[in-house]
Amino acid sequence: MNADKVLDAKGLACPMPIVKTRKEMKALESGQVLEIQATDKGAAADLTAWAKSGGHELLEQQVDGDVLKFWIQKG
Repeated sequence: MNADKVLDAKGLACPMPIVKTRKEMKALESGQVLEIQATDKGAAADLTAWAKSGGHELLEQQVDGDVLKFWIQKG
């Protein structure tokens, strides 16, 4: 999946992936897509809930070895 920007949050523990995602999303235009790469297993539930509460759309989620990848479109 194509992303307008990639956020490397690997090695960061909760809540840092969400904090960094929020900061990056503010810099994007509506409709743009942010790819987040994280290793914190809690990021799956956290990013799903955060995207929904913020009016964004979680387009896709994949697991690539130890890395969780998420694509969120800014609402």
